[in-house]
Amino acid sequence: MTAGSEARSWLRDHKTTMKRVATGVFVCIVIALLVRVGMTIEWDEVVDAILDTSPAVLWTAVPLVIASYCVYACYDILGKRYTGHDLPWWQCMKVAFISYAFTMNFSAAVGGLAMRLRLYGKYGLAPGEIMRIMGLSITTNWIGYCMLAGLIFASGAIKPPGEWGIGGGWLRVVGGLLVVVALAYLALSAFSKRRSWKIRDHTIELPDLRTAVLQVALSMVNWSIMGLIVYILMPGEIAYPTILGCLLVGAIVGSVAHIPGGLGVTEYVFITLLSPELPRHQVLGAILVYRALYYIAPVLVAGAWYLLMEARSSTQPSHGTEVA
Repeated sequence: MTAGSEARSWLRDHKTTMKRVATGVFVCIVIALLVRVGMTIEWDEVVDAILDTSPAVLWTAVPLVIASYCVYACYDILGKRYTGHDLPWWQCMKVAFISYAFTMNFSAAVGGLAMRLRLYGKYGLAPGEIMRIMGLSITTNWIGYCMLAGLIFASGAIKPPGEWGIGGGWLRVVGGLLVVVALAYLALSAFSKRRSWKIRDHTIELPDLRTAVLQVALSMVNWSIMGLIVYILMPGEIAYPTILGCLLVGAIVGSVAHIPGGLGVTEYVFITLLSPELPRHQVLGAILVYRALYYIAPVLVAGAWYLLMEARSSTQPSHGTEVA
């Protein structure tokens, strides 16, 4: 065996361990940065900034939160079209809402996977169908992210600080690459002659072009609404593309770190990128209000709805599908 083949064999055998170590190091770095930032913030001023949020701003933000969750729930309607199952659209949206709320707070493994398997399973869908719906939902979320984040990064709306080790020029290059990824997905959906691939025990089917375009459009709208919520809550005169770009940067960093909801990471990104223009306590106050509206309030509603469904199903005879 040559040295090269030995190295490849060693990498295959230790790939999982290396990924865990790399993730652990990354999380430790993030935590260290969060602690450093947290020590420089006057927390009583953060509380004052939260309390200073006007009711008019909150009443503007709440409908946008509802709109964002409705747009996300449409991902599972695309899943209905993609898999061809016969559940009513409103049941699909209910499952998507509950799953999304849990995903945002407790990770995709809990919300996107476990909740969908549980809820769709109660409606009689097979595990294979549920996995395809979940796969399409994940793809929808991130392919639209690639298109929107690519456009925002390539436009130069985000100027990374020097401590990040990546300049504005490199971020523009990253943005261009993300746009290429999204366009490549659309091109594959339109022109690829091969429509399915088997990876281990799962078959991945490429959607048609219409579904792919809807995926990109819905995801871009959802991310844009999320950015608009933060923009409304953020004091000062920060441009909307900059706010949206901060949200998109925080989303990918939180995802890489495997931190549910990007807790702490989103706050760090916004403070780092916006503190030259806004006091840190105001930035953090706005993000904490956003987290309360977009994360905590929906999961309380979703949790109550889920418990109600479980209570109703436990008192009804099983007929393969649940009526709720």
